[in-house]
Amino acid sequence: MEKNDQLFMQLLYMFHTSAMQGLGKIADPTGQMNRNLEYVNQTIDLMDMLKEKTKGNISPEIEKVLEGMLSELKLNYVDEQAKPKEEPQEEAPQKKKQKVKKPKTTKGKKKKNAK
Repeated sequence: MEKNDQLFMQLLYMFHTSAMQGLGKIADPTGQMNRNLEYVNQTIDLMDMLKEKTKGNISPEIEKVLEGMLSELKLNYVDEQAKPKEEPQEEAPQKKKQKVKKPKTTKGKKKKNAK
């Protein structure tokens, strides 16, 4: 595969991964799951534009990968749009920490064994 083909594939995977994070399907680099459907919509539009602008200039294999990514993102986007907006969940009230009493020890006093 040519260097430019590899770079183009890398760009596609970057867009795809970022969009999947925006769909809340995979965790972002901080480990959090977030949804941002507006961002995902923009990313899908960008990938559609790349598909149109590169038509006839990329290999059939790369075109197939791009089409597959777009199909997956569009289906997941529609699925996520149908779900109700997630409202911030109230944090469960935290239980008060109970102090654990440590057993009393005798410091410095050792029992001597009688001989």
